[in-house]
Amino acid sequence: MRKLPVYLLLDTSGSMNGEPIESVRNGMQTLLSALRQDPHAIESAWLSVITFSDTAKQVTPLTELGQFQMPAITASGTTSMGAALSLLAERVGQEVAKTTADQKGDWKPIVFMMTDGDPTDDLAAGIAAIKAAKLGTVIACAAGPNANVRELQRITESVVRLDTADSNTIRAFFKWVSASIATTSQKIDLTKKDANGLADLPPPPPEVNVVL
Repeated sequence: MRKLPVYLLLDTSGSMNGEPIESVRNGMQTLLSALRQDPHAIESAWLSVITFSDTAKQVTPLTELGQFQMPAITASGTTSMGAALSLLAERVGQEVAKTTADQKGDWKPIVFMMTDGDPTDDLAAGIAAIKAAKLGTVIACAAGPNANVRELQRITESVVRLDTADSNTIRAFFKWVSASIATTSQKIDLTKKDANGLADLPPPPPEVNVVL
């Protein structure tokens, strides 16, 4: 069975402490409950979580939805976003099966990255690494007024913005992420084609603004 790899890259720097990180934890729980009720997602979606603060860490390797355990997420430190992208490319290289002459590999990974600030390390190396990794859809979410939208647009053309990083807005973002994963798992089942960009996902809710 070809898996649909989903990578969540979460900013766990000090500025996310308090309500934002609590909201991310609740949002992840909402996402998991929604996906576990979706037959298409249960069949194909695999999830991984990479956090980035002073360093980037894969806190959950790519795991089948049914086996996924919620990782402990706390906030402190800086925003090593470039390191998170490099780590993502490295993990995709190891965890996602490539298509060869003999067999169909996994579907192209979908990536959702969320940050409330500015990268504190060099983004260029991370951007080069993910471009080489040939991902499917990469969505970057600027959470709250201090997130640097321009830097996120260097990573992907699919950037969304939350006006605030409070619990209602972050919950709405995670609900949209779960709907996007469910829709993609259904689409690949029916059309046998990879998802590519925002156009292939459900329209975001009012709290999630697409940056043009």
